[in-house]
Amino acid sequence: MDESNPLDRFKRTGTGLSFIIFPLVFVFAFAGHPDLLSPNLLSPEELILRARNAPFLHFGHALVTLNTALLVVAALHFMTVLDRGSAAWAGFVGGALAILGALLLAADKGALCLTMSALETVPEGEFTEMMPGLLAMFGKKGWLVLLWGLLLLPIGFAIQAVALIRSRALPRWQGIFFLVGVLFVGTPDGAEIINLTAAIVLAVAFVPYGIRLIKARSATPVAET
Repeated sequence: MDESNPLDRFKRTGTGLSFIIFPLVFVFAFAGHPDLLSPNLLSPEELILRARNAPFLHFGHALVTLNTALLVVAALHFMTVLDRGSAAWAGFVGGALAILGALLLAADKGALCLTMSALETVPEGEFTEMMPGLLAMFGKKGWLVLLWGLLLLPIGFAIQAVALIRSRALPRWQGIFFLVGVLFVGTPDGAEIINLTAAIVLAVAFVPYGIRLIKARSATPVAET
């Protein structure tokens, strides 16, 4: 990138801010879930009832939906960082999977989580009558089975994390934190204390990275030893 070009500086700053913001949004969203200290994997019906009359939970889900755009930025950035040598294919494949997974995460939050915020306007009696349809949705029936593809997000990022560690494009500790964080941030609903811990791990890895990226003279800062 040309440091004298305002657009290049804007792109670099935007990428750095993405790495700062996206893990912090996950930390905030997971911290807003109820019963954090009582992990228990939830059935579709329990998920539906938990989301009833939970405006703060809906707000967190809305933020995560928007946050998926920043995940795409991160995946594209690491594709660029890894675009040389033997790590190039890992960067490309991992990035492609992560981007597809991020899009499906946005679809998942829109189809299942944000829908529940609209149902806050429905009286309790009518809501109860809608339960069979909601169970079909939260059970990912029909074409909603495609939402399981959001698992491509941690898989894709894990591939990139391993490539970053092996190529030493990231400091080893950051690469390991990246790998551990993405592998556990998608823990199933009901055990959000694990998701929250993973999000904090990602924040520890990427907030300094984002700051360093903003201050650097290139969009692909040299790894620290």
